[in-house]
Formats: sequence, structure tokens, C-alpha cells
Amino acid sequence: MTPKTLSALVAFALVFSLPPIAHPLLAADATPDPQPAPGATAQTPAAPGQQPGQVPGPGARRGGGRGGAPMTAEDQAAIAKLADLPPWKPGVGNGDYSMSPPYTPAPENAPCDNVPKGKVETFHISLADSKFYPPSAGRGGSSTNREVNVYIPAQYVPGTPAPLLFCHDAMGMHDQKPAPYLPTILDNMIADKRLPVMVAVMVMPSSQRSFEYDTVSGKFAEFVEAEILSAVAQKYNVTFSKDPDARATLGGSSGAAAALSMAWFHPELYRRVLAFSGTFVNLRNDPVAAPHGAWEYHENFIPKTTPNKPLRLWLEVGQNDNGANSSSASMRNWVLANLRMAEVLKAKGYPYQFVYAREAGHVDRPVRAMTLAPALEWLWQGYK
Repeated sequence: MTPKTLSALVAFALVFSLPPIAHPLLAADATPDPQPAPGATAQTPAAPGQQPGQVPGPGARRGGGRGGAPMTAEDQAAIAKLADLPPWKPGVGNGDYSMSPPYTPAPENAPCDNVPKGKVETFHISLADSKFYPPSAGRGGSSTNREVNVYIPAQYVPGTPAPLLFCHDAMGMHDQKPAPYLPTILDNMIADKRLPVMVAVMVMPSSQRSFEYDTVSGKFAEFVEAEILSAVAQKYNVTFSKDPDARATLGGSSGAAAALSMAWFHPELYRRVLAFSGTFVNLRNDPVAAPHGAWEYHENFIPKTTPNKPLRLWLEVGQNDNGANSSSASMRNWVLANLRMAEVLKAKGYPYQFVYAREAGHVDRPVRAMTLAPALEWLWQGYK
């Protein structure tokens, strides 16, 4: 084993350590970083009997009483209707669906011998050099540098503008089975011509994860454009398409909220959003721009914005997701938040797909293993 390989394995183990250090993908419901944005209010919840910032181990099927008072009869009735949704399966169209265990990994997750293999490169960017997110105390990732992982398909021709898939929390790169490995999915689906020849940029958060992801603004998209994509292009001779229809964002939990914010505030850069257990709740708010945090998306932003923004969205939430037993008044119930997202997207005529996963938890690994590949195929429909 080379020193480089040993170092990578040690870093991987640290990222996935159980409390008090948990993988950032599963930490969206933890206490936000102690430095809120100027004028912003950071919510600081903790489940009964749990210390602030403590989260269950990766992939736990959890939910329950986060967020204060229990659900009202109206809340319960809204969630009960989800049981009547038609079953989801690969290839279905727009609309609302449900799925039930067992959750079987999609065939696209498995490596195929006869498929060209893309390359995966990793580098680190010093936070000290960032004009957007300089070093600061907090939780969620490194306080000194940011890891950037880049998938470049074998079919990519240097100099050709490539479609982009940007992944928060490096989703699809650093996870435990049965969660899918994104480069393998892209290898298979690009070879099958079910996805365009795209470059995936999978980025880990810094120690300011909540500030970066839960702040409802376009700042993170601007940061990615100025400091991440420019570095990737220079290092690996990659040219990213400027066509917003050729750019997608992917995330889970607070990373899903960040994915939506990137596209909502900058539809000239991104128009496709894929979200697992999206944190569309009141986690980090601003008294002027977003008084109710990301809850504003389904409460005000989407229903009150005319004309519609040119976005295409795929959403999933688990039955046992965060705050699943708390009231809508708390604005901290992930199930109700995603249900309301689906309702307003439908009412406004957006192209969307919403999946309710029974017996599933927050950013549930088996659910992702089953849905990520077909969700990507749905997300990229219409791209030419």
C-alpha cells in the first residue's frame, strides 16, 4: 500500500466516523455552524435526549420528534394520502409516486467489463485562498481545505464543452454500501447513451457546511463558478458548457437545499435539480431575504414567482425522515416540506418527479441505490 493510498483511507475513515463526527451528508439536522450569515438567524435544534450536533450513524432509519409540537390532524391527513400514490418505477413520467421495500440496487450500479471507464481525479483547495468561504470554525468538514473530486468520462474530447453534474457532499463518491458509486453509474449510462458525456464535480463542504448549504441565496453557486469550476478546468483541461440546460445539481439533506438554491437564484447557470431528503425547512434564515429559511421555497418563492423559472426537479423523501412526527407549524418536518414542494411544483406546472419512500430514513442509502440511476435519466430528459 502506497503512502498516498494509506492517507486516502485514513481520511475516508475520519469522514465517516460516528458521533461526535458524522458524515456531513447526514448532518443537516445538526446544530448549524456557530457563525450565521450577516443578519441571519441559525436555528439550533436537538432531539430529546440528544446533544446539539449529535447525529445517528450513517444510513440510520430515523425520524420522529424533531421540531417541537406533534403533528396536527391536518398534517396527519396530508401524510396519510401519500400511501395512495401510484408506485414508482424506472421510466415513469412527471408526478407523485411512492415506493416500498425491498429496495434493490439498480443494475446501472454494477461495473460492466465492456464499458469504457472514466477517470476520477482528486485535489484540494485551500480555504485560506477563498474569497467566498475563508477558514472558520464550525462542523461538517475540514477547516483548512476543501476536497474536490472530478469524474471525466472516457468519451470526453478535450476542448469540447461538457455538460456538468455538480454534487454536494461529494455524493456518489464517499459513501458506504449499498449507496451507489456515481462514477460507475455514469460509465454505464454514458456508454448506453442514456446520459450525455458529462463531467461530474463532487465536492466536500468545509467546516462551515450549514452556512454554505442552508443559507438561502445564490452565493454558493457563485463560489462554485469562480473557485471550483475554474480550478477543475485548469487542472484537467476540461471545458464546461455555459448552457444552463446542460448543468445539473445533486444533493442530499442540506446539500439538496443548496442544489435548489444554486438553480433558483442562478437559472442562467443551472436548470436541473436532483434532491434526496431535501432540507426545505427553516434551518437557517434571514429576516429579510428568507424569514423562514428554505421553507420559503414552497411557502412563497415557488408559488409566488411568475413566470416560472426554467427548472426541472426530482425529489425524494423517506417516511421516517427528519422531523417526521412534528407539526408543520414548526417548519421542521422534512416529509411535509417535500410534500409541499411537490404540491406547489404541480400547481405551478413545473416538470418534476416526487418519490415518497416507505420505511425509509434520511438520505436513505438503499433508496439511493435503487433510484439514483433512473432519477438521473429522468432529470436529463429533453437535453440535446
